[in-house]
Amino acid sequence: MSLPAPSPTTTALVTGASSGIGAEMARELAQRGHGVVLVARSADRLQELAAELTATGVRAEVLATDLTDRAARAALPSRVAALGLEVSVLVNNAGLSTTGPVLTADVEAELRMVEVDVAAVVDLTTRFLPSLVEHRGALLNVASSAAFQPLPGQAGYGGSKAFVASYSQALAEEVRGKGVSVTALCPGPVATEFFETAGFSEEEKSGVLPGFMWEDVVDVARAAIDGLERGRMIVIPGLGTKAAVGLGRFAPRRILLAALARQHPALRR
Repeated sequence: MSLPAPSPTTTALVTGASSGIGAEMARELAQRGHGVVLVARSADRLQELAAELTATGVRAEVLATDLTDRAARAALPSRVAALGLEVSVLVNNAGLSTTGPVLTADVEAELRMVEVDVAAVVDLTTRFLPSLVEHRGALLNVASSAAFQPLPGQAGYGGSKAFVASYSQALAEEVRGKGVSVTALCPGPVATEFFETAGFSEEEKSGVLPGFMWEDVVDVARAAIDGLERGRMIVIPGLGTKAAVGLGRFAPRRILLAALARQHPALRR
């Protein structure tokens, strides 16, 4: 299985495309000839990226959408159809994290995170999967290396990404005979706005993980699309992250959790 061939009537829909990994994956898909539909809340940023990609010769459309809004998500297929396009590649990249102990968490913020990180992935996947099957297309869901073990200090985020990784692998088997590639991207720390948005200070961000584990966003996006094209179920960019994930799988859970809790800055505030 591989990425479908680009065509004038098909597109790659990328959520969370206004910055970070989402924007770079949109660029990577455009470099491979795919038109893109860019989805996020920030219309201005999406328009800037669309202008950049259009200048390279591909079709780039903007559909500003609040993915916490279920009605807005439900309207996306008809909005894409109104552009005369069908989705052959879906990239569920939009995501966010809260930080801190659950005991003092803001309920609305926690539910908003789950709405974007979990509900939107299920919603858009379910709505667009028939189109992906029709075009023998490809689905990329962005999880995290946090999917492989619980994450004290970001309990909801780690749980959400564990769901995404499990969901993606199960779906990959369901559509295995239908010509659709399903990939879960599981990056470690990436130099984007994600950590600032999650509430980490610059000092805390630098103390989360050692420098050698941080990955460049362009490299992560390229690894993601390469993995999707090769039909890989799980993509973990970076040797440091691969090693950490492997160690986490074999470490005694109680010892691992205690170590993770001790080092998480949100539990030391």
